[in-house]
Amino acid sequence: MDCTVTWTGHAGTRSSMGFVAETGTGHVINMDGAPDAAKPENGGANLAARPMELLLAGTGGCTAYDVVLILKRGRHDVRGCSVQLSSERAATEPKVFTKIHMQFTVTGKGIPASAVERAIAMSHEKYCSASIMLGKTAEITTGFDLVEA
Repeated sequence: MDCTVTWTGHAGTRSSMGFVAETGTGHVINMDGAPDAAKPENGGANLAARPMELLLAGTGGCTAYDVVLILKRGRHDVRGCSVQLSSERAATEPKVFTKIHMQFTVTGKGIPASAVERAIAMSHEKYCSASIMLGKTAEITTGFDLVEA
């Protein structure tokens, strides 16, 4: 897996901390830093997601992908899946994630709660590389709501 990240901001521009990432599959993601009132030249302009937000979003995408796939492979009639992630970070550098809660909402027809619980557990224990990696620094908790469609 490859990715190239290029600084797009320059001193004196609207965002001196803008970056663009091009993935190995040719997709482009913009990133920006938070504005810094004390040192504007060191801050961004809030024009795109922060890199750590993208890390959290990627983890959510990774685990939601797993949950849907595991439920589909179990022949469950899954019709929707979302995950709301909330996190806390360390107060000092490096400001790693210390707590992450993932609240899943799975929509489907006749899906047993035990199947959703199992799919989430399998994702976090075996399949989701992102959450397993982040679990080295963060306490990861999960919950879910099951909506009958």
